[in-house]
Amino acid sequence: MVAGIGGGREGNLEAPVRHPLDWKNPSFYDEAALMQEMERVFDICHGCRRCFSLCQAFPTLFDAIDGSESMELDGVAKSVFWQVADHCYLCDMCYMTKCPYVPPHPWNLDFPHLMLRAKAVKFRKGQSRLRDRILSSTDTVGRLAGIPVVVNIVNAANRSALFRSALDRVLHVHPHATVPSYHSDTFRSRWHADEPPVAEAVPAGTTRGRVAVFATCYGNYNEPQLNEDLVAVFRHNGIPVTVATAERCCGMPKLELGDLDAVERAKQANIPELLRLVDDGWDIVAPVPSCVLMFKQELPLMFPDDADVAKVRAAMFDPFEYLMLRHREGRLRTDFRNPLGRISYHVPCHLRVQNIGLKTRDLLQLVPQTEVEAIERCSGHNGTYAVKSEFHESSMKIAAPVVDRVRQAEADHYCSDCPMAGHQIGNGLGSGKAPEHPLSLLRRAYGI
Repeated sequence: MVAGIGGGREGNLEAPVRHPLDWKNPSFYDEAALMQEMERVFDICHGCRRCFSLCQAFPTLFDAIDGSESMELDGVAKSVFWQVADHCYLCDMCYMTKCPYVPPHPWNLDFPHLMLRAKAVKFRKGQSRLRDRILSSTDTVGRLAGIPVVVNIVNAANRSALFRSALDRVLHVHPHATVPSYHSDTFRSRWHADEPPVAEAVPAGTTRGRVAVFATCYGNYNEPQLNEDLVAVFRHNGIPVTVATAERCCGMPKLELGDLDAVERAKQANIPELLRLVDDGWDIVAPVPSCVLMFKQELPLMFPDDADVAKVRAAMFDPFEYLMLRHREGRLRTDFRNPLGRISYHVPCHLRVQNIGLKTRDLLQLVPQTEVEAIERCSGHNGTYAVKSEFHESSMKIAAPVVDRVRQAEADHYCSDCPMAGHQIGNGLGSGKAPEHPLSLLRRAYGI
């Protein structure tokens, strides 16, 4: 066991850095080498335990150690190592906010990417479930579920207790987990219907003043209104908007599955189109933080020598980050017509790790007679973790502190930049009151 470990980042006062993911190296998939590294890292985690409250991965590890005969890592069965990896959903909070031993510390801990390596080894061994491959195929599921007539059947079935019980037995999707609705009139199918003339772009700070929307699978198939609100807000601010003509899933669901080859295929489909837009003078925004993070962090770490990936990364923005950068230069309209009252605002993990600050909160607080309480804790959703039968209860336990804060606030609105996190909170509240997205609230404030 590692002894003499202090709290905070005392062991390393330098800013954390992230090493590229060496996933093309055959040794990356060497199970014996993986186990050796997991033993090294888990032993350090055992001696520290600062991350015990973040997610279920750490309690799974620590409970196994404490319940073993030796009460040390050497008493834990290797099967538990895989359970720890299954509970990690790559939120990155341990790396970004808790661990004092991330690089450049000589112990060189990157717990999330070690768990990603374990997931990749498991996937390559053919041990992933059919359910997980289906849930991570967001493009395919969205296209099939969104077929006219079929979409009504799918949405009705997802609301049926009988069907959800059968889905639990067959695919192990928890019957009480919130699953999204689907639309046949997707955002991309609506886009060209009434597109107004393109305004003249006005650069401001690091923004070029014209934006291409990466719609995301969720914003296209599940909540098209989310992108429509984004477009309305940006156009209200005099920002020309277009949409990428070709788009695939960003790859985050496949990353979390460990299917890194599928991530590469998604990258090969998306980067050329986004690069074309960037070269034509467009910045890129996406309404879902996980998708923005994929282009800002994970793809650059997987393809560190790809200049095109780096160029897209530099032009990728969170919507509120973009608007607040323009506000700094006096280019944000503040002609708000409607106060929003009190807002309980959940800050998603994949937004927090972008290190851009609380831009959503800051912008909403510009609205007169509006008070925003930011809740910086994980919702436990992760896109697929919360819907899996074996993990749903753990996900709701992780979400409980967030749900309690929202319930106690009794605010006029509750929201999250991650729409799935918003519904996870709504599931925990059980009040029937639906979450609202910050972009929708901002559009309401503008009265547009």
